[in-house]
Amino acid sequence: MLIYSHTLSTNMKHFKQTLYICLVLTILISCKTKESILPTVDMTKTDMENPIKRTTPIATKEPKSMVTHGHERIDNYYWMRLTDEQKSAETPDAHTQKVLDYLNAENDYREKETAHLDKFEDKLFDEIVGRIKQTDLSVPYKYNGYYYISKYEEGKEYSILTRKKESLESKEEVYLDMNKLAEGHAYYNINNTTISPDNKLLAYSEDTVSRRIYTIKFKDLESGELLNDKIEGVSGSAVWADDNKTIFYVKKDPVTLRSEKVYRHTLGTSQEDDVLVFHEKDETFNVTIYKTTSRKFIMIFSGHTLTSEYQYLSVDNPKGEFQLFEPRDMAGKHEYYLSHYGDHWYVRSNENAPNFKLMKTPLKKTSKDNWSEVIAHRPEVFLSRMTPFRNYMALSERIDGITELRIKTWEGDTDYYIELDESAHLVYPSTNLDFDTETIRIGYQSMKTPNSIYDYNMDTKERVLLKQSEVVGDFTSSDYKTARIMAEARDGAKVPVSIIHHKNTPIDGSAPCLLYAYGSYGSNMEPYFSSTRLSLLDRGFVYAIAHIRGGQEMGKHWYENGKLLKKKNTFYDFIDSGKHLIKDGYSNEDKLFAMGGSAGGLLMGAIMNIEPDLWEGVVAAVPFVDVITTMLDETIPLTTFEWDEWGNPINEEYYHYMLSYSPYDNVEAKDYPTTLVTTGLFDSQVQYWEPAKWVAKLRELKTDDNPLYMYCNMDTGHGGASGRFARHRETAMEYAFLLDLAGLVDKDE
Repeated sequence: MLIYSHTLSTNMKHFKQTLYICLVLTILISCKTKESILPTVDMTKTDMENPIKRTTPIATKEPKSMVTHGHERIDNYYWMRLTDEQKSAETPDAHTQKVLDYLNAENDYREKETAHLDKFEDKLFDEIVGRIKQTDLSVPYKYNGYYYISKYEEGKEYSILTRKKESLESKEEVYLDMNKLAEGHAYYNINNTTISPDNKLLAYSEDTVSRRIYTIKFKDLESGELLNDKIEGVSGSAVWADDNKTIFYVKKDPVTLRSEKVYRHTLGTSQEDDVLVFHEKDETFNVTIYKTTSRKFIMIFSGHTLTSEYQYLSVDNPKGEFQLFEPRDMAGKHEYYLSHYGDHWYVRSNENAPNFKLMKTPLKKTSKDNWSEVIAHRPEVFLSRMTPFRNYMALSERIDGITELRIKTWEGDTDYYIELDESAHLVYPSTNLDFDTETIRIGYQSMKTPNSIYDYNMDTKERVLLKQSEVVGDFTSSDYKTARIMAEARDGAKVPVSIIHHKNTPIDGSAPCLLYAYGSYGSNMEPYFSSTRLSLLDRGFVYAIAHIRGGQEMGKHWYENGKLLKKKNTFYDFIDSGKHLIKDGYSNEDKLFAMGGSAGGLLMGAIMNIEPDLWEGVVAAVPFVDVITTMLDETIPLTTFEWDEWGNPINEEYYHYMLSYSPYDNVEAKDYPTTLVTTGLFDSQVQYWEPAKWVAKLRELKTDDNPLYMYCNMDTGHGGASGRFARHRETAMEYAFLLDLAGLVDKDE
């Protein structure tokens, strides 16, 4: 628990007490109660005996009744919602100002109450940033006659994109300096860069708001000048046709932000003249566009949680009609994914194969009845990706929750797994744009091994280390120990937990432990390396990742058993993993901490409601906590195509199940752990008002004196700050919060 100490004379105590009472009277006289959102003080008898009490922001209650299936919910804080236009207005209206005042009051409160940690937070920030190599280069990769390299320069927040023609000894061309482009913007991000087939033109998409709505711009790489063409309101991806003047892109719905329409743009024309080539009218689908690795086809992908569909077009026929590959099968919940090689399409399909199988079909015979099996379904192996090369296919597989890379010739006469150094690791195909090669570029890391890029010869099995991410300072991998345990969940499921700690940290139950997880959308939490994490490990923390259901680490069934009407398995897996860590001596009941973000923030809200006494402290980052209200509102970004993840509450069965765990709806009068909640005003994935409402309701109902803080970044969205250093300000804040609770703030601070 955070400890606050004040030394005041008796006279000062009486003065402060009088000042507080006057402040309350002033507010009551000058403002209508409904309109007041200023910090207030509830002077109880206990407070009068001990008048030095923290003043917390108290949000006004404006009850809004919402009735679904005959059940009424009262939302006292629904008023906190703002539109994008209100947030961006130069002159806020009264309602907007009221909301902004509340968010700023929360920020001010956190700053004042944690002021004793300011120097320590600065020290952590300097420490974290100090491990980052200031001047750094990526491993070059070759594409279409050029070597491409991104680099960082000392003190600069953003990368500089460069290339060299034919040889690494050639003159460097800087084709995009993000540092210059970011000047004058509180937030800046480039989502995608793509160069025309003749290497003369660059298309890049930028976001200066953090809403993940992009504008595509074009640059002449010979003159260095920007073209007049500008394409706004897009998803970010752009694909060139072979004529070097036609671009395909996806436009977003301006309200829901659903990527729904594919357009064709001809350079030199206005966006108003662009041709609509496909409109995905099913609001539960999202659209992306890309070019195959072979550079032969432009692909439109319509994606749904349980179903997919492709259309394809030859790159040399930009004005042609896209051809349907295989119709979507909603009833059969058929997911399939395509790769092109030679005269065949290769299809990764889950039809009667939950962990996927690999099929192939001739280029012009794409219907399912022409598919033939290449790799059969295996219940114990999840097939997650196929990367094609001239002589080999590289298969990304997951066995017992661990990623593996399998190399196989097209004829099948050679078939083996790449041997790796550690049992618990993450391995993946890196940048492989050269199809005509025997060398695959792979990435490898573990919880104690920094990300390492290798060139692996698939003929000779020779592995050459090209670069390992440098950790500046005295980092030594052997100073840390890792473990992988299987925690037993209450229904008997075995949940993998990856663990790392410093070798000098005693595993006798005395150490603090931070347990992290996500557990949604089938997204996998890998045993990855983090240099920022060292600031916790070097001060005695154990760090653990729970690979809970809702992810896909153990196969498709792992995901299916952590979604929809089985979502609570996700929460129970996390709680039971925490208890297992205590049982195995990695921590104790007073030093177990929890952290998660986005859907992992929903996890934090749920476990706080279910078993609040288990956690000494919780960090909930951009948390999705108002599940039912969001899933009932089709105007909110992401809602419609997430019904297959959470359920559609229009269905009464799903409504009541979601109601039983929705963090916001289940806040009640009881003790909660010390909590830090973070959000961003321009978040397009989890709207800021969800965590803001949740914090307000927790303040209203919780019966403890444990601190509750909210930090709202008023300039950014879901991902926080955009710069490579600036983003770690929030990391330092979160770590200072945790280390203070654990009593591990450095003595000199």
